[in-house]
Amino acid sequence: MTFAQVHHISFLYLKWGNVTGHWGCYSATVPRYGFIRTYDIGKWVFYKRTLPSRLEFIMGQAKIYYDSDADLGVLSNKKIVFLGFGNQGSAQAQNLRDSGIPNDQILIANRVDSYAETAKAKGFHVEHDFATAAEVADVLFILIPDQVQPRVFNEQFSPKLKSNATIVVASGYNVFFNLLKFQPGQDVVMVAPRMIGSSVRSLHEKGRGFPCFVSVEQNGTGKGLDAALALSRAIGATKQGAIASSVREETIMDLMAEQALWPNIIMMFREAFNVLKDAGCSDEALCYEMWMSKEPAEIFERAADDGFVAQLKHHSTISQYGQLSGSLKLEGGTMREHFKDILYNQILSGKFCEAFSQIEDDLDKEGDTNPLNELYKRSEEMELVKAEKRVRARLAGLL
Repeated sequence: MTFAQVHHISFLYLKWGNVTGHWGCYSATVPRYGFIRTYDIGKWVFYKRTLPSRLEFIMGQAKIYYDSDADLGVLSNKKIVFLGFGNQGSAQAQNLRDSGIPNDQILIANRVDSYAETAKAKGFHVEHDFATAAEVADVLFILIPDQVQPRVFNEQFSPKLKSNATIVVASGYNVFFNLLKFQPGQDVVMVAPRMIGSSVRSLHEKGRGFPCFVSVEQNGTGKGLDAALALSRAIGATKQGAIASSVREETIMDLMAEQALWPNIIMMFREAFNVLKDAGCSDEALCYEMWMSKEPAEIFERAADDGFVAQLKHHSTISQYGQLSGSLKLEGGTMREHFKDILYNQILSGKFCEAFSQIEDDLDKEGDTNPLNELYKRSEEMELVKAEKRVRARLAGLL
């Protein structure tokens, strides 16, 4: 038997069911800094939790919270501050107000810019002095870009926040990599819509929900889950169902998509374009066939509605056969190892986080001294990008 201190881990454990009358195998997630006791039984390693907390996962399926699980009364008389009024800040603040939270309970903390003016135009109270906003906050939504959160929060908010404040993040990155400074008595929760802000707002206006991740990362008051669910309901997330998750899960899925999945998709489009270009296909035909017709967008919409593979039934028989037979022939082992290398040696190791932290200040610069601008400049050398520019220039009046 061993003890281990962990940040966050998914595990299996056995539990006797008083109702069912038999042993059941369950999976769950240990909170950050929890202790676990491990039992090594043959090829299986079973884990037993030693810290009490609500189980969020059963048999590998995430718990989903709905309106009936959340009590808006938890937010009664709470001052709710939104740090940032951009895409998500604007949508979530408006949804919150529509859900019955009085406008006087909501405060927008934003520097003097067009976003602040938009907030004022929508009737919100705006505070430009972050220290003042921090002092009154019972709940703080951090909805500014990830790369500036540590500097703004740690220097201007953290020293002034109440010791029992609830801090809400919509991205797990800075919490998972311990880049934000919290007090022990504070609740740190994640309420993370899986859609852009404009969709979060428009769906709420239509009386519909949207997919959202929810978790409690630090339960300083012991009531973190109650607050997380109330806030999820207030922005409209529990109408469709808020999925129990964690900043670890949200972060590694986000970064894997950004650093492994989509780079490979971009590379495959690039190389397929080059091969077909060499085979004599025109720029116009290639650009429209591969993406400008918006067919890939329609395919992903069908995948969301009907199923990732089931959507193929909307394609021609030749297309169905070609895609299924071709994909099943690909063994995938090399790609799987590539993905694992990125996950464990680039993301979970903290290597990417450390490297990105070193260039954060440069991202505000103009010209080639901005690393992101340099990457865009290099990408413009791709034949695919050059061809697309030629096509868009030629068809400018029709697009």
